[in-house]
Amino acid sequence: MLILTNKLLKLRGKPLHIHQHSVSMLSSISLPSPPNKTAPDDTINHISSLINQPNWEHNTRLKSLVSHIPPHVASNIIARNNDKTELGVQFFRWVCKQSTYCYDLDNRIQLLKLIVFRNLFGMAHKALIFLIKECSNGEDEVVRLMGAIEEMRGIGFRLNYPCYSILLMGLAKLSMGQRAFLLYQRIVADGFVLGMVDYKSIVNALCKNGFVQAAEMFLSTILRVGFHLDSHVCTSLVLGYCRVGDLASAFQVFEKMSDEDSCNPNAVTYSILIHGLCEAGRIGEAFRLKEEMSEKGCQPSTRTYTILIKALCDVGSSDKVLGLLDEMVTKGCKPNDHTYTILIDRFCGEGRIEEANGMFRKMLKDGVFPGTVTYNALINGYCKEGRVVSAFELLGVMERRNCKPSIRTYNELMEGLCRINKPYKAMLLLRKVTDNSLLPNTVSYNILIDGFCQEGQLRMAFNILNSMDTIGLKPDGFTFTALIDGLCKQGRPEEANGILGLMIKKGISPDEVTWTALIDGYCKFGEAGTAFMLFERMVDHRCLTSPHIFNLFLDFLSKQNKVNETNAMLGRMVKFGFVPSVVTYTILIDGLCLAGVTRQSLNVLELMKQGGCLPNVYTYTVVIHGLCQLGKVDEAQALLFKMSLLGLSPNHITYTVLVQAHVKYGKLDYATKIVSAMVKNGCQPNSRIYHALLEGFVMSGKAINAGVLSSLADVGAKSSLVREKNDDYVPSRVFREINIGDAFELVDKIDDCVGSTMDLYNFLAMGFCKVGRMSEAAHFVQDMVRRGLFPDKAVCSLIIEYLCKEQNLDYCLEFMDLILNNGFIPSVSSYCSVLRGLRKEGKVQEAQRLVSDLFKYADIEENAAVSPYIDFLVKEDEAHEFLELLKLVEHTHQNERPII
Repeated sequence: MLILTNKLLKLRGKPLHIHQHSVSMLSSISLPSPPNKTAPDDTINHISSLINQPNWEHNTRLKSLVSHIPPHVASNIIARNNDKTELGVQFFRWVCKQSTYCYDLDNRIQLLKLIVFRNLFGMAHKALIFLIKECSNGEDEVVRLMGAIEEMRGIGFRLNYPCYSILLMGLAKLSMGQRAFLLYQRIVADGFVLGMVDYKSIVNALCKNGFVQAAEMFLSTILRVGFHLDSHVCTSLVLGYCRVGDLASAFQVFEKMSDEDSCNPNAVTYSILIHGLCEAGRIGEAFRLKEEMSEKGCQPSTRTYTILIKALCDVGSSDKVLGLLDEMVTKGCKPNDHTYTILIDRFCGEGRIEEANGMFRKMLKDGVFPGTVTYNALINGYCKEGRVVSAFELLGVMERRNCKPSIRTYNELMEGLCRINKPYKAMLLLRKVTDNSLLPNTVSYNILIDGFCQEGQLRMAFNILNSMDTIGLKPDGFTFTALIDGLCKQGRPEEANGILGLMIKKGISPDEVTWTALIDGYCKFGEAGTAFMLFERMVDHRCLTSPHIFNLFLDFLSKQNKVNETNAMLGRMVKFGFVPSVVTYTILIDGLCLAGVTRQSLNVLELMKQGGCLPNVYTYTVVIHGLCQLGKVDEAQALLFKMSLLGLSPNHITYTVLVQAHVKYGKLDYATKIVSAMVKNGCQPNSRIYHALLEGFVMSGKAINAGVLSSLADVGAKSSLVREKNDDYVPSRVFREINIGDAFELVDKIDDCVGSTMDLYNFLAMGFCKVGRMSEAAHFVQDMVRRGLFPDKAVCSLIIEYLCKEQNLDYCLEFMDLILNNGFIPSVSSYCSVLRGLRKEGKVQEAQRLVSDLFKYADIEENAAVSPYIDFLVKEDEAHEFLELLKLVEHTHQNERPII
């Protein structure tokens, strides 16, 4: 590797090579001819006169005159002042920013071309420098500008040295290494001599793209023309090696810099190396390098700390981050918007939304203004928590603070609405997208399609798919996978298979998730043959990257008690290089238990231990479940003890199985002891345990119905513990027959042995709701609120929905006042139901008070900004609107500024 100075010196005289794609800088935009239609001469003369006056930029009359002038009129005004180059360039910059004519890049380029057409090359060069700097934030814009420059060469326009130098800097900033090198060749061909700053830009651009060997070879040119290496060039090399993951070479350059007085590493060099170490997962070394940096008198910068903060967040060490943030402030480094955004995004990702909100407030207090990315992170956090009103509040804050939402902002909100089962509202949000001169992208449509598929509304999902083609958006793999999954969940695998064919026809390769969704659909539909055929196609497409599909087949075959086929699939799994995991063995054990051969499952358990694949808590739970099914509760209890010897703690599923078994066989006292033990071990009872205790308690004490206990005996009989994923499922028979006094007696009993009754209260209230005993459910909610316990949102929503349906709005308002005054905020859907009911009855004042209460108790500050979104959420869904909206989006694609 050519990394040391003495080796670089040996490169003198050697030819320079770089891999080079055929990159054309020609633009399809033709040079405009002078338009025939011009503004009146008196208007052009008037504007020309005004810009020759002192402080003309602040002249309100001038602003009014130029507010709608197109590029060809602006070029006429500049031409009238052709002998005043600085004034012409100043007007060029000013009109590009002041005119409401929409001076986007294309219009600015057109104005530049018109100036060149008039042979005002001096003005054009300075105006071009302005355009280059304005385009430095986007690669596409720079490419378009370079294409226009190449086209203007056809009429004799040549860039001067300052233009070339600024353009090189812009390309380096945007990491466009190849284009920077091609531009270098053009500069040399035009006869210009480059300065050291230009060579630095080229080396930096190449290194940013990872063309580090080309950058090293280019250094020979720098040395040959008499320039010396400095910190900037060497730091670029360090960056290049870090970009390609060659940290050893990066550190060699770093050590060479430390030996040379003229190339001492600075804070940027250290930060790049620290970032490289963090990217490689060597966070401990990164922190040691930070300490070494301080010891050598080079203080860590804001960027240094931000890199380390992000590294800690990425590995889940969020608790250590706050200490590092305090150290950062203590050392005089002020966190910037990027620092805060990283923290906010991480807290949101961990579900710590209040801490994220606190960090956001601290950001504002410190005078750091959040950008769109920061707002998007926080909006995403609120949406994931189902707090859509708070997310819309942030959107209102963004708009009031002139921070323009991006399409991602609306995508996050649309996804949040789909999370709370409101895909139609997400559809309506497209109105806001078009109002903000944005167009939905493929992600937007994927969110909508997936949202409607999750709701089982596949017809609407396909309408959205069809509308994508009309606006030029192409569906991707996620689009088709969502549709395939939705069809399979509705038991329509044949139609899903047709979608797969369409997907392949469009040139989109299905991935492992797509194949797995379709194969799972056929398995659940009972068509194993087709599922296996699809598996062969999946293998042919080389989409087999994990053992998940084998586990899926093993689960299906073992449930069918097909021993030979199960063993064959297991052998094939090994043949493909996948080692059976604890999940695989657990599936096999579950199948044996389901077949009633629990003894064989115990043998497999021992084989797992001997083979070094230690069973986990779920494996043991499956065996315990099998023993309990056979009535061998004592053996199951003994196996629980063996678990603890292996250091495995039972989870709530393990305890649930044992509690159900003891209750089933009339051992209620043992069942309550198990509940007490599980609470001591940090495991809270779940709905299945409460249901078992409820039935056992009622049967042992009151015997209200001789047949009630049989329902418990049926629960889980010949069922698979692997198959059951919904822990909230409980039979409803007992709730139809139990009286409320017995339920309250159970509450007292649980209070004695557990010490907490909030979950039980919610369980009982939900159970009564599901069987239509809403008054009893409301009674339980009122009682728990008076005890200072928080009712579940789902329970409150069901009660409120019921009261609204019965048009008992007065009692509904009393109920909402009760829970609000006790610090509990109902769900958004609950508010929507009540508000709709109040408006239908003409009770406007009550509706306004309810919205005010929402703002008050939800701590919403921007009331005026959020009110329109409350109205948006409350509005009834009308299906015909959404088809019209699809047409509107299509129209938006064809017109720059639609009127809605």
